[in-house]
Amino acid sequence: MSPSQMQLADTNLTLSAEEPARLELDKVSVAYGQRQALCDISIHIPHGQCVAVVGPNGAGKSTLFKALVGLLPVQSGTILIHGRPLGHHRDCVAYVPPRDEVDWGFPLTVRDVVVMGRYGRRGWLRGPTKTDRKAVDESLELMGITELAERPIGELSGGQQQRVFVARALAQNPHILLMDEPFTGVDAASRESILRVLDQMHRQEVTVLISTHDLNLASSRFEHVLVLNKRVIAYGSPAEVFTPQTLHAAFGGQALMLGDHLVAVDQCCPPERGGMIQ
Repeated sequence: MSPSQMQLADTNLTLSAEEPARLELDKVSVAYGQRQALCDISIHIPHGQCVAVVGPNGAGKSTLFKALVGLLPVQSGTILIHGRPLGHHRDCVAYVPPRDEVDWGFPLTVRDVVVMGRYGRRGWLRGPTKTDRKAVDESLELMGITELAERPIGELSGGQQQRVFVARALAQNPHILLMDEPFTGVDAASRESILRVLDQMHRQEVTVLISTHDLNLASSRFEHVLVLNKRVIAYGSPAEVFTPQTLHAAFGGQALMLGDHLVAVDQCCPPERGGMIQ
């Protein structure tokens, strides 16, 4: 099976008009101790939508994703997937964490990492089945890293490592894919490889949320944009969202147009830590 023919088996669901949105958050708040990270987030994301999540450093983008996969407890509010609370779905949501949160020194091969995407279906103690191996091989091929399958993960470039974690998520056959800053520190080839896969997943009606600091990417490659700054600032098409009022509310006035490009300067951090958002 070629990469272009790969089907994510569990994503081709038929939803009637009466069924709830694929992903629903109602007045969701999350805190780290006494520090509020997200406040009263309410948003309904329909089945198959592709959404860029943008906002300044500390806006709660990573917090949102971790709450959606149960890595952080919700202080208040509800999260529903297919109309049911978190925990009622088997391996429905795949999460690609930021590269700086991964221990790349851990002694695993590329194939070992991608096989982890199947654990939710078979458990940690059972060996991979023929179906698991097929899903892993297809995911490796789709990301263009088949020849790296037996390489230690720590020996790869940043772009290759990111492709491996995307392949792990694809092997999971998710209904919802969350990717936290997948384009940070990757080469152009890896960036385009990831974008091609996202286009394919969109055609297969997988719901995709990607956090990014690249406002131009959000504007040009995504049909919907969610602007966060601990609260929902705006949600809609790029044309609806990227207005001077919205950018001022999200970035504190540090957003402007340079020619045809959107630029936001996040003054809370130096440039080497993401202070310049383009």
